[in-house]
Amino acid sequence: MIAFDTAPKVYLAIGNTDMRKSIDGLSILVAEHFSLDPFSGHLFAFSNRSRSIVKLLLWDKNGFWILHN
Repeated sequence: MIAFDTAPKVYLAIGNTDMRKSIDGLSILVAEHFSLDPFSGHLFAFSNRSRSIVKLLLWDKNGFWILHN
């Protein structure tokens, strides 16, 4: 379970994302395409074309969490 100090904002990526991307690739997407800081502590959600896979990216003070369903 992940405990938050404050409620993070949740950003949903519109469109499909290549699910082969890992932490580096997803954080680059956040920084370059969305002009947001991946180290902000907010939650970033990505999905594949068929919406059958979801990846969540979250910075947690010591490193990134990537949650994959």
